[in-house]
Amino acid sequence: MNLTGDPQAQLIIGGMLTILCAASLIGFILSKTLKGQKNQELVANLNSRTNAWWVMVIVFFFAIVLGRKGSIILFCMVSFLALREFITLTPTTRGDHRVLFWVFFILNPIQYFLLYINWLPLFLIFIPVYAYLWIPIRNAIAGDTNDFLARTAKIQWALMVCVYFVSYAPALLDVHAPGFENQGAKLLCFFVFVVQISDVLQYVFGKLFGKHKIAPNVSPNKTVEGFIGGILSAVALGSLLHWMTPFNPWQAALMALAITLMGFAGGLVMSAIKRDRGVKDYGVLIPGHGGMMDRIDSLCFAAPIFYHLTRFFFVH
Repeated sequence: MNLTGDPQAQLIIGGMLTILCAASLIGFILSKTLKGQKNQELVANLNSRTNAWWVMVIVFFFAIVLGRKGSIILFCMVSFLALREFITLTPTTRGDHRVLFWVFFILNPIQYFLLYINWLPLFLIFIPVYAYLWIPIRNAIAGDTNDFLARTAKIQWALMVCVYFVSYAPALLDVHAPGFENQGAKLLCFFVFVVQISDVLQYVFGKLFGKHKIAPNVSPNKTVEGFIGGILSAVALGSLLHWMTPFNPWQAALMALAITLMGFAGGLVMSAIKRDRGVKDYGVLIPGHGGMMDRIDSLCFAAPIFYHLTRFFFVH
């Protein structure tokens, strides 16, 4: 994305910064005006989300400025951190340590290197075929058969979610639809913005109007009202942002609907894993708002769906 010569790129970055500045200002005003413990807790949560997004947008901005290489490196690091948090929640044995070395320092970098050199056929099947075969083989060689199936499946699942699914986000940089060549950075920005603004709006609508919980044992804050309000608002915003994509307004709305639904599903699934492990957050990387996995849980499930829908319908 060329920030100096592309007015649309400047609009995207300027829009993100404007939204964050407005959110920070609103949060500051609310913290000074609203009274009561419940209101203060709500404002504190909103402010922590805004502060977390300042950090993430700044990092994302520098990755975009550095271009395709910088973005791929950024997401490789994101996968590493998410993988670390995910594995920390799952019990491991000494026999797992060797296969975990492969997962962190060999399989994860290879997946992103395949994207870096644009070896798309191998990129698409490397983890679900070759890595999936290698992990149980390496675990069997280690000789620890206690809970073998469960331990192996957890490592495979971690690699799939934290690396394979996430790697589809920077893969959007290489999507060249007719009339939309070399503009993958805008498509990536559209994807990240729509999915994440849906999460925020679902939270806001849920707090303002939420009465009917969707899955109280999994994610108590998710409500029917928040889900409907957040999804519909994000779909409307996605339609308005169609100029960032190769889609027309109604196509952008449908694509936004698909990725926000998958984002919701991803957040629900990853919350179920946290409840199973008895923790509130995956980590403490982002002050006041959990770990890396807590921030990208919706992106994980939405990224491969968005990538394949775009390639199938818009790349000829």
